[in-house]
Amino acid sequence: MLTAARRLLELIRFSHTIFALPFALLAAVLAWQDEPFRWQDLLGILLCMVLARSAAMAFNRLTDRHIDAQNPRTAGRHLPAGLLRTGTVWAFTLLSCAGFLASTLLFYFREPPHPPNPWPLYLAVPVLLFVLGYSLTKRFTALAHFWLGAALMLAPVATWIAVKGLVEMTVPTLLGGAVMFWVAGFDILYACQDAAFDRTHGLHSVPARIGVAASLRVAARCHAVMFGLLVGLAFASPHLGTVFLIGLGLIGGLLVYEHALVRADDLSRVNRAFFHVNGVISVGLLVLVLVQLAVR
Repeated sequence: MLTAARRLLELIRFSHTIFALPFALLAAVLAWQDEPFRWQDLLGILLCMVLARSAAMAFNRLTDRHIDAQNPRTAGRHLPAGLLRTGTVWAFTLLSCAGFLASTLLFYFREPPHPPNPWPLYLAVPVLLFVLGYSLTKRFTALAHFWLGAALMLAPVATWIAVKGLVEMTVPTLLGGAVMFWVAGFDILYACQDAAFDRTHGLHSVPARIGVAASLRVAARCHAVMFGLLVGLAFASPHLGTVFLIGLGLIGGLLVYEHALVRADDLSRVNRAFFHVNGVISVGLLVLVLVQLAVR
């Protein structure tokens, strides 16, 4: 049992929740500047983030298991290698989906005089379907990277709606847009490893469509857009200011460093760019906001 649980956590790369969770918490922290903090909301955010991502990752491994078996880079993953049974992963996926839907109820019930917030409950199924749908996109569109970005964009946007409702949406929209282009950019970098495989097997990606060198330029432009949206966020939010803007200089430096690690003729450091640098960027932005709010 413990071995299966450990392998499930490895399957979904549970530690990589760090990519999206800080952005959800960042949106919540900004929303709580104008709304009362509730432990119930924080618990709901954590549960929804972990469960939605777990469902999406497990579903992705299920839908891609036959493709992964043919790719030397991914043939050692749990399902193609026979380390986990398909039925076990299906059960885990469905339980994660059910847990996500149930967790949205934590946002509904509020103490008077605050009215119930039904939006998370209403939007839960469409959000879940959209997030799961990413796993099928590379079968029909090279824009799959942007679908993934839009799926992670929902983290800060949905968090804002869960705390405040559908009001004052400029801040979460800018933050969500930054997340979308950030994720799309680094997913394009990561997909460069499989450009030849994807092209041979009829799978769609930006590197398979336009080649690795041109894809690196597209990824860099995505991250430039991300940076611009974060600057816009600094001016759109009344709670952000000089400290956040100065800190964005460091974030920009990390983005430049990420792209310096990857070259068209040398993809050996893609994992360092993908996992290490991006983890620092996501956590760093959350820390920046917390420091900004502390010194206001």
